[in-house]
Parts: sequence; structure tokens; C-alpha cells
Amino acid sequence: MTEKAETLPGVRAAAAPAAARARVPVMVLSGFGINAEIELADAFRRAGASPDIVHIGDLAAQPRLLEDYRIVGFPGGFSFGDHLGSGKVLASLVRAELRTALQQLVRRGGLVIGICNGFQILAKSGMLPDLDGDWTPCVSLIHNDCGRFENSWTECQIYSAASEAWLRGLGRIELPVRHGEGRFVCADSGVLRQLQSNGRVALRYRGRNPNGSQDGIAGICDPSGRVLGLMPHPEAFCDRLQHPKWTRGSDSEPTGLAILRNGVQFAAVL
Repeated sequence: MTEKAETLPGVRAAAAPAAARARVPVMVLSGFGINAEIELADAFRRAGASPDIVHIGDLAAQPRLLEDYRIVGFPGGFSFGDHLGSGKVLASLVRAELRTALQQLVRRGGLVIGICNGFQILAKSGMLPDLDGDWTPCVSLIHNDCGRFENSWTECQIYSAASEAWLRGLGRIELPVRHGEGRFVCADSGVLRQLQSNGRVALRYRGRNPNGSQDGIAGICDPSGRVLGLMPHPEAFCDRLQHPKWTRGSDSEPTGLAILRNGVQFAAVL
């Protein structure tokens, strides 16, 4: 494990006893404007994993650090202040410095999740949807059609066939969205048809479309189903008290936690 991992509340220290490694090792990236790494690391801990927070600059300097992990999380935030477009600068760094290491992670069965700004990074780097296997960018997340930042709870329909690793057993869910550039668009109608016909659409907004995304798309997967990008925040609904109507809610597992727990349980058998 990297000695660069930070020791934070709710996050396993890099020098934890060997017995702790029975839990699935997860790398949660930080740095350059990412601001939801602690929340995502805590959510993975709740889901049964052993998360390390690692600065993406350290990972770019030593891509082989990924060999010690089964899941990588790209959290939300405002990487590089959203200059040149949300996620675009960090996407360029990921494509230039981490492409080979991330491809190897997925080929050996590892998982990747990109949430909000993380989804923007995966899309603009070309890691999603990766229809041609060559990381050719063909989708993007652009300014909401309402022209303002959207901060609300939204209902989504899950298409579990897109990713048994992350979405199995899920149907209709509620999660919060927090973004100004969340409108999903494709380079052309052919790309949209491929996503639809190949079952790469993972989530669609139900009812209100908060950002004007094409086909109501809220999240997609790569062809392996192990790389998931979504605009809603699963790490923000891992406790029923986080829901604005928690006093009228059920005792069932929060749906954000269910997504992350699916990933952890899938990775545990790798």
C-alpha cells in the first residue's frame, strides 16, 4: 500500500494490521479541487471495504500503486476549478498518465466508479463509455439546460443489466444531485443508439430531468460493466438520516449504500 494515503476519520491508515486487508482495498482519489473524497471513503467503509485516500498526483507519479487495489473511486468536486469545463483538465491528466494502469485494473476484474465530477472525468478522458476499446471520447457532461446549479433529490430508474457489479438487485432509487454541468450529451445520434442497443445505460432520471440530459441518462457503464459513471451521489445517501423525508422513510438499506455494497461484494471474490 502507498505510504501517501492520508489518515482521516473513518479511513483506514496505510499501516493498518494485515488482518484489516481481508476487507476489499479501495483507492479513493483526492487533490486538485476534488472535495468529496472523505464522504466517499466513509461510504465505502460502511459498505465493508478498506479505503485509502490517495492524492491523484501521487498516483500519476506511481501508477503501479493501483496494483494493490480492487476498486478505484473518482469522487465529486470541482477539479481544477472546472476551468476549461468540468473535469476536462483532470481528464487530460488521467488519459496521459493513468490510462494503461486503469485499463489493466479493469482487465483483471477491478472496478471503477466516477461520481459527478468523477463521471465528468471518466467521460472526458474517454474511459467511458469506451465503445471502441480505445478510450475515444464520444460523450460529455455540459451545462444544465436550466442555466443554474442543480441541488436536489431525484428519482432514477436503474438498469441492472448494464452492471451486475454495481447495480444488481436495484430498480427505482432516490439520490441527490449537485452539479452545474450534468447534462449528458453524445457526440452524435449513432453513439446514443449504441449506448441504448448495447445496454450501456445504467441509470435514467424518472419524472423530472434535472439537467436536460439526452434520453434522461443519469449514468452509463463501459462494455465490461465494471466502470460506472453517474451524476447522482450514492455516497450522500448511505444513512437513512440523510434523506430529507427520513421520518417517513422505511428501514430498508439506503440506495446509495446498496450501490457501493454491491461493488464491494463483487470485488471481494476477485
